[in-house]
Amino acid sequence: MTRTLSLLVCLALLTASAVAAQTPDGATLFEDRCAMCHTSPGVDRAPTVEALRARGAEAIVNALTSGVMQVEGEDLTPGERAAIAAFVAGGPVGGVVDTSLWACGTAAALDDPLAAPYWSGWGVGPENRRFQPAEHAGLTARQVPDLTLQWAVGFADTTSMWAQPTVAGGRLFIGSQEGTVSALDAKTGCRHWSFTAAAGVRTAISVGARADSGGHALFFGDVDANVYAINAATGAELWTREVEAHPGARITGAPVLHDGRLYVSVSSVEEALAANPAYPCCTFRGSVVALDAESGEQIWKTYVIPEAPGPLANSEVGQERFGPAGAAIWSAATLDVERGALYVGTGNAYTQPAAETSDAVMALDLETGAIRWTNQMTPADAFIMGCRGTNANCPEDAGPDHDFGASPALVTMTNGRDLLVVGQKSGETYGLDPDAEGSVVWQYVAGPGSALGGIEWGFAVDGDKAYFANSGMLTAEPGGLSAVGLRTGELVWYAEPPAPLCAEAADADGAAGARSGRAGRGGRGGRGGAGFGCNAALPAAITAIPGVIFSGSNDGGFRAHSAENGDVLWTFDANGEFETVNGVPARGGSINGPGPVVVDGMVYVGVGYQFIGSRPGNVLLAFGIDSSPGH
Repeated sequence: MTRTLSLLVCLALLTASAVAAQTPDGATLFEDRCAMCHTSPGVDRAPTVEALRARGAEAIVNALTSGVMQVEGEDLTPGERAAIAAFVAGGPVGGVVDTSLWACGTAAALDDPLAAPYWSGWGVGPENRRFQPAEHAGLTARQVPDLTLQWAVGFADTTSMWAQPTVAGGRLFIGSQEGTVSALDAKTGCRHWSFTAAAGVRTAISVGARADSGGHALFFGDVDANVYAINAATGAELWTREVEAHPGARITGAPVLHDGRLYVSVSSVEEALAANPAYPCCTFRGSVVALDAESGEQIWKTYVIPEAPGPLANSEVGQERFGPAGAAIWSAATLDVERGALYVGTGNAYTQPAAETSDAVMALDLETGAIRWTNQMTPADAFIMGCRGTNANCPEDAGPDHDFGASPALVTMTNGRDLLVVGQKSGETYGLDPDAEGSVVWQYVAGPGSALGGIEWGFAVDGDKAYFANSGMLTAEPGGLSAVGLRTGELVWYAEPPAPLCAEAADADGAAGARSGRAGRGGRGGRGGAGFGCNAALPAAITAIPGVIFSGSNDGGFRAHSAENGDVLWTFDANGEFETVNGVPARGGSINGPGPVVVDGMVYVGVGYQFIGSRPGNVLLAFGIDSSPGH
């Protein structure tokens, strides 16, 4: 699946031999092991040297040592990894920005973070509706045009704002591309504590009470398929569990907590590893794992492809191949407590014939993990990345890569009936009947689909309408926001894609100077230059509050639309540079992946996403209403 992978994923095409040297030469190592991917003509979706340089040497070493590229870096010595990183980054490992002045002063104890307005996990609640009710939003449609930038925090060694914030108890919890989880003050952005995971963290964080031990814990996963529980008040580690040993496995969907159990979806980058012809493709299967929230012990694990992979009959001489494989689960599971079920959307297959559970919506039993039903929307979708030349791993008939990347949403309509709403990278959206094995109630096409969406990361649902942001990144006409009636699936309104903000002033990059997180709030200027990735595609998840839809765009625009008719109520240009409360140089870019979070009168969004068609950035922005007269 062509999800938004780490900047370093395409290093999977490195050659298998190690370069031995008394004093490692970074330039030689890079030429032997990396240049085939990262210099012209390179490999599809491999970041350029310039893009890698933006990560910094320390982040590159971390990726090769314990991050997403651990498999590819394990035959390198520490000196060789450091030499490659120093050559690419243009400087040695080290040089972390001093953020000691970022620390908060004395803070009130974190008693019950869920007693006040909060946003926990991916979709606020386990139904994944991405709708924040008025009592928690603390913000009305009438106030939205007065939103201004309150503070900004920069993230070092980062080019993609992978993780969606969680806000509870007046604190904001967020993971990062380089593996740090931070607890910030939700109103000011100062830092209470930080925790270092073994690898990058791109999941949203779920907050829950510890029934046996007291207090509250934060639950999240990393891109090495580890799940963590840490103390919400202090950041101290409670437990860590690896839920999948496959070298390509990772966790991208937020763990979902209910009744003492943590439900974890497992995804993979094996389709990127398989772009290397020497890689024996493929053996990963997507899964859901239920853990005891108190201890981290596994209760059950269900592979969504029941058949274990084995040697394929059509393997070529000297290149054994395996299958069935694929069906990664990229998003958080959706819980249906009344029916005792959870729902997931699965990704494409990696091998042919494609498993019947790929590109499907599935229901599993909450208690046992047994598969109750499957509704496959796109059959025969076998796909791996970078298929060129004579790679035996490549499917003979490559599919369209039309995963379900967004969590299903369970909603009770105003007529009292329940509906399961789903959106696919094909651009198709569906209302499914959870009482009839996911049979289709209605279907609406939100826009042209592609390997980068369609419906890429997430949509929002209230009691009457579903709101779909269309990416269409690789199509002639990307973008567009649709509101669809829940009962019929008929279009209520459609908001046309706006003119891209990043194209307005290609030569104004930084001309207006850095924008302050305290002064001059909400101003425009300092836009990033036009170029690749400057379009109005809407790949990021969207968020709804009563009367308002918040949507981030690939052009760096952050917009609020009327939920009644789609009119734009407010726009913020998130391109350019920002002055940060932690002193880390920060820059905006594309808004992709995670969506906005609205809590207690504040709106939070991460900006920057280094991937094909999108532009890097490393800043978290917080908006609110100034306490001046008239507000």
